[in-house]
Amino acid sequence: MASPSPSSDTTAQACWTVAPGLAQIREAPLPPLAPGEVRVRTLHTGVSRGTELLVLRGEVPASEAQRMRAPFQQGDFPFPVKYGYVNVGVVEAGAAELLGRTVFCLYPHQTVFQVPADAVVPLPAGVPPARAVLAANLETAINALWDASPRLGDRIAVVGGGTLGLLVAWLAARLPGCQVQVVDTEPGREGLARALGAGFALPADARTDADLVVHTSGQGAGLATALGLAAFEATVLELSWYGSRAVSVPLGEAFHSQRLTLKSSQVGHVATAQRGRWSHRRRLELALSLLTDPVLDRLITHSAPFHELPTVLERLAAGATDTLCHRIDYPI
Repeated sequence: MASPSPSSDTTAQACWTVAPGLAQIREAPLPPLAPGEVRVRTLHTGVSRGTELLVLRGEVPASEAQRMRAPFQQGDFPFPVKYGYVNVGVVEAGAAELLGRTVFCLYPHQTVFQVPADAVVPLPAGVPPARAVLAANLETAINALWDASPRLGDRIAVVGGGTLGLLVAWLAARLPGCQVQVVDTEPGREGLARALGAGFALPADARTDADLVVHTSGQGAGLATALGLAAFEATVLELSWYGSRAVSVPLGEAFHSQRLTLKSSQVGHVATAQRGRWSHRRRLELALSLLTDPVLDRLITHSAPFHELPTVLERLAAGATDTLCHRIDYPI
C-alpha cells in the first residue's frame, strides 16, 4: 500500500472502519485551533486486540452503542466509524505549558489531532513514548485489581495470556506473598509470563486452588477454565467483553457447591471502592507512572507504519494469534 499524503496545517490522515474487517485511511480536516485546545502530532498509537477488533468486525450490540463510544470517536456503530483510544504524540500548538511535551490521549488513529488541553496527560520522566501505548491496557488492569481486591498471599490465576492478562499478572505478582499463574493455550507465552514475575501453565496443567481468578481470554472456553480453577468461595473476575456474541457459561457442575462469585469489571467506570477519591485522569496518571519498567517492552510484539494500519487491522481481525500489543508508528 502506498503511503498517504503527509498532513498539512489544515488536514490530517485518520483510519476509519467502513465495513466488517475493512478499514481505510481518510483525510481529516483540522479547523483553526480553538481557545483552550492543543494540537498534537501523533508518534504512536496502539491497537486494542479486544474492543477495537470487535468494532472492526461490527460486533458492538445496539444496546451498547452509546456506552461503548470512545471519547473522541467519530461516526456511529457499526460503520463507518473512527475508533481508538491509544494515542501518544507531541504537542505542537496551544497551551504554552504543554508545548513540546509528549502526551497520552484517548484519541483514535490519526496523524494530527486537536483536543481540549485537559484531555492530554504528559508522560512522566522515564517512560518512552513507544512504551506508553500500553497505558490504556495497564489502566484496565489497575481497575480490574481494584475490583477484585486481592489479599496478601492469595493464589491468583490469570486465564488468558494476552496483553491485558499479562499486565494483570505483572501487577498481581508484585503483591507480597501472592502466587500468580498465567494460564494460556499458547506454550510460547511461558517465557514472557515468567519474565513478568508470574508462573505459567497450559489449561490442563493449571492448579485448581485459586483464591482469585481473572479471565481475559475473550473466549467462552477460557471462562469455563477460569470457573474450574477457582477454590471454595473464590471470585472469578470477568474482564473479557464479547460484544454481540453469545457465550455458554457452565454454571452447573461445582459453581454452586463451591459458592463461587462471578464478577464483571470494566474500565469505563472507576472501581466502586475507589470511585469517591479517584478520577479517570488520576487513574491514567497512575498507569503512565508504572510504565518505567523496560520488561514491559516485551509486550509490544509487533509494529508497523501508519499507512499499513488497515492491513494490520485486517490481519488481526482474521485471528492472528502471534500478536500481543501491535504498535503503529507515525511519520515525524
